[in-house]
Amino acid sequence: MRVEDLANLAPDSDVRQAALEVERHVAAEGWDQAPRLFALVRTAALVAQQPELAGQLGDAVYTPVEQEGLPDQGSLEESLDAIAWPPAVDGCAVVVERIMLPPEAEQDVPDDPAALEAYVAAHPDRRDVRIVAAVTRDGQSHTGVRGRLPADDELLEAPDLVPNLTRALRDTLAD
Repeated sequence: MRVEDLANLAPDSDVRQAALEVERHVAAEGWDQAPRLFALVRTAALVAQQPELAGQLGDAVYTPVEQEGLPDQGSLEESLDAIAWPPAVDGCAVVVERIMLPPEAEQDVPDDPAALEAYVAAHPDRRDVRIVAAVTRDGQSHTGVRGRLPADDELLEAPDLVPNLTRALRDTLAD
């Protein structure tokens, strides 16, 4: 699939705008960051509770509110399993850096976790990426993936580019 084709998969939406805001915020601080988690709260509800914020928040439907670190329980997926949002949170977003390999490299991937880590780190076609994923309680989602190189790499977007990550985020919102 070409980059131009991916643009058609990313219609504008409130959750897309929230994901883009989160991605810009994290990208401003560079690479080599730990995963970062954000609650998505309806801006109108936030202003109703804290009117002094009205001039700072703008007119976006969702305001991302960064959370203090993810629980340190191993993998990102395990950390997300430990999270349950209160009803006042309308959605959530996460930003994580990963290494991606081309599909043809998958046939040689070792089963042993230590060997896998070494294989990925040494692979000549590896690509460092930053992934942003956002979901809302009403089922909307948006995902973006940006490569580390070149420095001006385009953000590839679609509602569900990383299905396991969006599924894990949705599970944090389950009642």
